[in-house]
Amino acid sequence: MTDTIESRPAERPWLLVARREVLTRLTDKSFLIGILITLVLLVGFIGWTIWSEDRTETVTVAATAEGAATAELLEREVPEVDDGLEVEVVEVASDDVGVLALEDDDADVLLRPADDGWTLVGRKDVSGDLAAAAETVIRDAALTTNAERAGTSLEELRQGSAVGTVLLEGDAERQDFARAMGFLLAFLFYFAALSFGYTLSGSVVEEKANRIVEIITTKIPVRQLLIGKIAGNTLLALGQTALIVAVGLVGISFTEYSSFLSGISAGIGWFAVFFLVGFLFIACWWAVAGALASRAEDLQTTAAPLSFVMMGVFFGAFLFEGVVQTIASYVPPFSVVLMPIRVLNGEAAVWEPAAAIAILLAAMAATVILAERIYRRALLQTQGRVTLKQAWTAAE
Repeated sequence: MTDTIESRPAERPWLLVARREVLTRLTDKSFLIGILITLVLLVGFIGWTIWSEDRTETVTVAATAEGAATAELLEREVPEVDDGLEVEVVEVASDDVGVLALEDDDADVLLRPADDGWTLVGRKDVSGDLAAAAETVIRDAALTTNAERAGTSLEELRQGSAVGTVLLEGDAERQDFARAMGFLLAFLFYFAALSFGYTLSGSVVEEKANRIVEIITTKIPVRQLLIGKIAGNTLLALGQTALIVAVGLVGISFTEYSSFLSGISAGIGWFAVFFLVGFLFIACWWAVAGALASRAEDLQTTAAPLSFVMMGVFFGAFLFEGVVQTIASYVPPFSVVLMPIRVLNGEAAVWEPAAAIAILLAAMAATVILAERIYRRALLQTQGRVTLKQAWTAAE
């Protein structure tokens, strides 16, 4: 039994490397503070969203004696149209005094008579919600008066004028929520791939610069060293992202969007699968970027192509639509974010995520073989930056 325990590290040296990568980051104060700040910002944003849902905005409307009746109508009827708005009326002696009230921030808008109705004057802008509610209130009041003069009623005038919207698939608000979640998940992958990728390649460069790698490779095979570094950073990236997503979903459950959570569970599940495989796919090349550099200054050059690819994946989540999005959702690494987005939007058939993950797994397997060869041949070359061609053709 003792022999079994003592021999375990030697049998699985990649576990030692992975454990060291994880413990190094978990005992790094800057890493822990970064996660804490991220969670605090996330909780703060959700708290602000919850607070703003129940918040009622009070708008001060200045009006002369000529507009006093209409202003009082707004004060009485606007909350009925928009329950997030309240109107407070300030009577001013003249239009010029009303303008002064705007300039002194004593009023938010000035109600001014116009040839065909009324105008809301603001200092720099006029609240869109107030403008929409005021237009509804004043239009209905004018139509009611005109209808009475014509011997009819507002309801009769409105008859046959209602216009509604119906979607054949889903509803607009749910689709907007799913689309926002997709973009958020794309950002989380982009953030994790860059931050942990640079950390991974930076640790490789540091070990090369200090010549520690020459000692490590006498004890641990290079392949095991690569696997351990990738496994450790993948575990950290997945753990951090899962923590952020979990806190976000718990926060959303306290908002008005809680009813939408059941509809995105499949998309979140597929995102976790694509994130795991996709990060392994990308991490191999981050390790190669570190192995090609001999100094920290070289890393910007060797990692630049990966940074551009990550930016392409991130912006692809926002810009790709229609057929382009459908095709790209099968192409690694774009599939890591685009296929979960299509699942969230309800645009992917049941078999499509499985097909895309199969392609991604095949790409990852090919990447592991290629990256392992380049990493193994470049890691011990400490005399300056190594090109891909030099690493590929170098002797073992």
